[in-house]
Amino acid sequence: MKTYIEERAVEVAKFMIHTNATVRETAKKFGISKSTVHKDITDRVESIDPELAKSVRRVLEVNKAERHIRGGLATREKYLQKSK
Repeated sequence: MKTYIEERAVEVAKFMIHTNATVRETAKKFGISKSTVHKDITDRVESIDPELAKSVRRVLEVNKAERHIRGGLATREKYLQKSK
């Protein structure tokens, strides 16, 4: 694997851990696709730093557990804006 890809994967993982960012937020911050972020944090980081991979996996699990709540809030906000 090229070194710049490894460096990006580690930076993406550290960003997600420190900010509890979602995959979508992280992709926007780094200017890469959601698929690339997901590949970086699930596959590439695992081979580079297994401990870092465990930490970022915890953030992913929390985000996955909360996403239905965020979706509901976004829908609520959408309809509140329409009614104004």
